[in-house]
Amino acid sequence: MMQFYKKRDFGTFISDSFAFFKLYGKNYFKNYILINGLLLILMVVVCIFGYRELFSQIFGSNLGGQSYYFERYFEDNAGMLIVVGILTFLLFLVLMIVNYLYPVFYLKRLAQGDEKIRTDDILSDFKNNTKRIVILCLGLIFIVTPPAFIVLGISYAMVLIFIGIPIMLFIFPVIMNIVNFLMYDFFNSKRGFFESLSYSIRAQFSYTSGREKSPFWKYWGASIVLLIIMYVISTVFTMIPMIIFFGTMMTTEPDGNFEQNPFSGAMGIMFFVVYGFSILVSLFLSNLMYVNSGLIYYDNRTDLHQKVELAEIETIGVNE
Repeated sequence: MMQFYKKRDFGTFISDSFAFFKLYGKNYFKNYILINGLLLILMVVVCIFGYRELFSQIFGSNLGGQSYYFERYFEDNAGMLIVVGILTFLLFLVLMIVNYLYPVFYLKRLAQGDEKIRTDDILSDFKNNTKRIVILCLGLIFIVTPPAFIVLGISYAMVLIFIGIPIMLFIFPVIMNIVNFLMYDFFNSKRGFFESLSYSIRAQFSYTSGREKSPFWKYWGASIVLLIIMYVISTVFTMIPMIIFFGTMMTTEPDGNFEQNPFSGAMGIMFFVVYGFSILVSLFLSNLMYVNSGLIYYDNRTDLHQKVELAEIETIGVNE
């Protein structure tokens, strides 16, 4: 059984993140699919048919010389598009809530000593924390997201002068760690939203004891390494539909007939099926980052390290 509340160094964060799935992966993903499977399927279906319809209109109308056909399509189907857009947003929101918080509740149970976690256990955690989930969502949307977008937007704009690339590589993992720390702390402590947010920011630069060397660089380093690993794997799957698309574009005969656009027919369906599969791969890979964030969080909670050590000492005394 893995020990969660303990000090880890840079390399241990990465190795333990993979070791976690070696130990608990079967049970973890079994529950993940049972809880999140239907949402994932619905999201992929929406992406496949929704994006296919949208891109088919773009390439099948405007490229055919009908400059106002695309605009008229939106005007004629405004009501349907608004309803579908709202439903898609709600589906995406629920999917993100489950996807982000499932690792939080799962690791919390493991850290508390549970060995065999059932789907009902995680579902009960969601149900029992409904109020805090709503508070977290509102806080993330209205308090955390605006300044985070401003900082990331400025960094992204600076990419045009190249200096933004290292800035993005520096800032993005930090913001991601703060958000993940916020979620872990909000459901692993009795602190309020603003208290957890304050702790999440401070924790990037110091331990709870405040007497040890800053953990900033090992937190940042572990996160950036796993982000790169996830990016490389996701890019492989993302490039497949892109290659299919450009291959189709290159083989389309320039006969002036644009009714058969690259997104119509079997080729169009294949493109978005592969694209939907790449979304699934990215969502499953994101669990590696969330687990790593949990290990980083437990590393920072040195106040709980002491309690765990005392409990282990007492257990040894009883066994003897």
